[in-house]
Amino acid sequence: MISVVSEMLNLHPQTIRQYERMGLIKPGRTEGNKRRYSDDDVERLRFVMKLTKEMGINIAGVEMIIEMQEHIAELEEKLSKLIKL
Repeated sequence: MISVVSEMLNLHPQTIRQYERMGLIKPGRTEGNKRRYSDDDVERLRFVMKLTKEMGINIAGVEMIIEMQEHIAELEEKLSKLIKL
């Protein structure tokens, strides 16, 4: 739940919601439409916090870094399939 993640990471719930709106995290939902954060979501939030707070990267830069990571993962998957062929 958002309250647990917020307390765990010392991150305001509105910030977490903003990151969700931006597509940086994509929590699942319960039947009652409450957010359910996976371990991957929490790790992604930690990564975003590290980039913004420790490294001074703005949120636009964070978005670009995450997009590049996702693109690299897709390319690695394609490469792996090609190698198997």
